[in-house]
Amino acid sequence: MQGLNNASHEVFLSETLGRELHLFIRLPESYGTAGETSPVLYLLDGGHTFPMLASYYRYLVFAEEIPEMIIVGIGYGADGFNDGNTRGADFTAPSPERAHFGGAGKFQAFFRDELLPHIETLYTADPERRIIFGQSLGGQFVLYSAQTDPELFWGRIASNPALHRNLPFFLSVRPANASGKLFVSSAAEDEPQFREPAIAWIKHWTAEVNLPWKLKTLSIPGHGHFSAAPEALRQGLKWLFEGERPR
Repeated sequence: MQGLNNASHEVFLSETLGRELHLFIRLPESYGTAGETSPVLYLLDGGHTFPMLASYYRYLVFAEEIPEMIIVGIGYGADGFNDGNTRGADFTAPSPERAHFGGAGKFQAFFRDELLPHIETLYTADPERRIIFGQSLGGQFVLYSAQTDPELFWGRIASNPALHRNLPFFLSVRPANASGKLFVSSAAEDEPQFREPAIAWIKHWTAEVNLPWKLKTLSIPGHGHFSAAPEALRQGLKWLFEGERPR
């Protein structure tokens, strides 16, 4: 498809997770330029976010709002847990309300030990410019990663992070080292069960001194829980690459 620049699809068997995941990969139009590497944007919930945001990304490049990059969507090939979608475990810190929560540590190990080396071996990917985007529970994983392994990604974008079942974890865990940039947005018209914990996280961390990351927060007007994802990506990428000339 034109907007996806002939994206490729790969079924990836993770030894860490003990199951298969679907990878969707879009290379930039300038890919292959001698001596150049590309930032990589990793999209959680890739079955939905990749076709939507990898096409939208091209508009942002046309407008010279962001630089070109490699885009990798990570998906499950299904929407329901019984059909193999385990996002409720993979993206979450433990919660007393949900027995299946708490798999974020293992999912992060999959990124660190398997997926990142895989992509950076196959493609001219810049290991110093790794970016991760997550929406809702995916946004929770972005925060989990920022608070437990800040050096794994250069940039992180958390859109409407769903923290309503385990907020205390995210108000208490602070990394010992400082690294990276973190963009956190909440839609102004999001449902209270999502909006209120997200705002609580924002208020807590913006009041801290000597933050462990460079932090930017934003309330996105006129959007709800799902509609805000493209604007969160746009605002987040513009902030991450602020001051750099797109090529």
